[in-house]
Amino acid sequence: MILAFVLFYFMPSGTEDFDNAIAEAFILVRWYAREHVILCLIPAFFIAGVIAVFISQGTVAKYLGPKASKLKAYLVASLSGTILAVCSCTILPLFASIYKRGAGLGPAITFLYSGPAINILAIILTARVLGLELGLARILGAVVFSVLIGIIMALLFRKEERQRAEEMTGLEGISVGKPIWQIGSLFLSLVFILIFANWGNPGPESQFAYAIWNSKWMITGTIGILLAIILVIALRVQLWKAISAVLLVGILSLLLAQPMIPFGVAIISLVILISTTKGEAREWLSESWFFTKQILPLLAIGVFVAGFLLGGPEGNGIIPEHYISSLVGGNSLASNFFAAIFGAFMYFATLTEIPIIQGLLANGMGKGPALTLLLAGPALSLPNMLVIRSVIGNKKTIIYVILVVIMAGFTGMIYGTLM
Repeated sequence: MILAFVLFYFMPSGTEDFDNAIAEAFILVRWYAREHVILCLIPAFFIAGVIAVFISQGTVAKYLGPKASKLKAYLVASLSGTILAVCSCTILPLFASIYKRGAGLGPAITFLYSGPAINILAIILTARVLGLELGLARILGAVVFSVLIGIIMALLFRKEERQRAEEMTGLEGISVGKPIWQIGSLFLSLVFILIFANWGNPGPESQFAYAIWNSKWMITGTIGILLAIILVIALRVQLWKAISAVLLVGILSLLLAQPMIPFGVAIISLVILISTTKGEAREWLSESWFFTKQILPLLAIGVFVAGFLLGGPEGNGIIPEHYISSLVGGNSLASNFFAAIFGAFMYFATLTEIPIIQGLLANGMGKGPALTLLLAGPALSLPNMLVIRSVIGNKKTIIYVILVVIMAGFTGMIYGTLM
């Protein structure tokens, strides 16, 4: 209470820098709500609900649990994260879900890091915009980091992991209630909707990726129709309701040039369809809502604080940008670790780290700190840390953040020295 009183008493409100930082915090929250909540987070919450309800603890324990084959567990975790290609916040509901269902700490952390860090499209753009060697260094560093950090976390908390393994004894043999093709179809349709709805514009240089971007809403709509069919077959959603939802979204898509409105209506339609269907459908909605309540408020707080401190897409926070540019110049230990800490706390949406680093490189940033920022920035953020803490606790979160910062800092310094 005393600290809060002192903070408010000496708050420099009314000064230009402070008022601009507050404005940037609200601008970043607004931008995050418009660009990420509907397209990224809500599909991720539904995917997390699918994992929690339809994928048994036995299945998760078999492939990712403490007693699973280490090679298989870390391979599955790293590949799963890579395929999703999401930002540091969108990965959180999925991480929370697989950890809750029995994934070992090591594979779960590997999945948490690999999702935003080993983004194939981002790595391709890194190579094109920032140079081939930086793109190759990013993918090599991210792949090694994801597995190495997971293994270190598992070793540091091996006593707790042994206890979790004992609690899951026998779960590996438990079968799922529905046919695997139904669960797989439901899961993959939601994953593909998440991927294509958020497909960024790579520019005409990347012909294949650019062609997908041009057609991304048609692809997303087609997958949405397949999802409606799966809901009817797997969850016994009434056919007339599914057809009505598809027709409504289709008509809106034809009439409106803004795709966010049909996408939002599609989400509302999905909620109505599964909330009015008895059994597992309602349980799925309940679990999705649980993850939403657990994660979304913390993300909002984290994004606001990150915007206040470091600014948003178009402006500066309370920390001036020229200070940041001056501190990441050269290839010293200090510049690399400042880049790692700055990247760990700043929020980077998918692909936005590339133009930011391009601008910093033009203002004197060293190649080493650039790689450091690429390895630490997309995988961590202040909102990300707040949510991870609520899932695995303070101690594990602090150690995870320290590992990412240290490994990114030293890797960047080595790379900068070699280059």
